[in-house]
Amino acid sequence: MAPIARDVDEYIAIQRGAIAQNPDCGNSHYNLAVALMGLKKLDEAEAELHTALDCSPSLAEAYVQLGAICMQRGDLEGAIYYNKSSIKVRAGFAPGYANLGFFHLQQGEVEEAIKNLQKAIVYNSKFVQAYTTLGNAYLMKGLVDESIEANKKAIEIQPEFPVSYYNLGLGYLEKGEVGLASENIEKAASMGYEVPEKILEELKELKSK
Repeated sequence: MAPIARDVDEYIAIQRGAIAQNPDCGNSHYNLAVALMGLKKLDEAEAELHTALDCSPSLAEAYVQLGAICMQRGDLEGAIYYNKSSIKVRAGFAPGYANLGFFHLQQGEVEEAIKNLQKAIVYNSKFVQAYTTLGNAYLMKGLVDESIEANKKAIEIQPEFPVSYYNLGLGYLEKGEVGLASENIEKAASMGYEVPEKILEELKELKSK
């Protein structure tokens, strides 16, 4: 039975101990890296992730974490590279496709984003963040009905996900369905989502007409 850590420092000590006993265990290097990332020790975490991949070349999660480190450094191209690597080493790896969708959307490459996000939900039909990001991408493409359906699906999977309600509200706002837009945006706000003042003012103006 594996020892249970009481805090992150103890968890790190346990992983270092496991590595000392078995230096070629990719999972231990990976677990250590994730803990180090939590402490913002990105250089150490990066080194551990590369070691994890040397030990376990098909560890797709390690590529995703390397991509996350790139994002924290503002290196979007690096993030895309590592997430592409994740789906090369593991076919059908939904997080890699979802991340690629998000990154391409950040670059304004909407069609490429949609393609990757659609693959993410094919490989994981319960991937709520992928549905929500896909809803954003559809809205940017002008596919309003598709955006609404994607956000409805996200809410169906996870009813307590405020971003989906907000995005659903934007879709209805785009269609001119003010009542449904207001209902969903207010629901997002009640769950702690910070609705932009501009959207609140637009809703208030439309409801007063």
